[in-house]
Amino acid sequence: MDQPISHHEALVFAMVTMSAVDRTMTDAELRRIGEIVETVPVFRGFDSERLVHLAETCGEILQEDDGLDTVLDLIATCVPKHLHETAYALAVEVAAADLRIQQEELRFLAMLRDRLGLEKLIVAALERGARARHRTLQGS
Repeated sequence: MDQPISHHEALVFAMVTMSAVDRTMTDAELRRIGEIVETVPVFRGFDSERLVHLAETCGEILQEDDGLDTVLDLIATCVPKHLHETAYALAVEVAAADLRIQQEELRFLAMLRDRLGLEKLIVAALERGARARHRTLQGS
């Protein structure tokens, strides 16, 4: 990608990549991305009509050689430092949406954590919070 993207776009890329990294974008994950974009304050001023186009753009980048590294670089450089925890939290929300986290998703989260320079204690708290929000009465 020749030009930088907005922080909104980079946050969407984090969520879309989280959903796509296991090669299966579930309906639950896609629904969760839409809900996040519509309700989370960091997306105020973002045109949600662009979501599908951004998801396609992100998917195209991921198909390129070193596409995952490119997307991680975009996220790390285009999301302001004070929103790095937010970027990670949004990716975790998408991972938790279908109530099962695959090995590829765990690897992506580790890569994202490292690229954003997040402390392990903060990462653990964000992950624990997502588990609590997605837990069901049956204990899933």
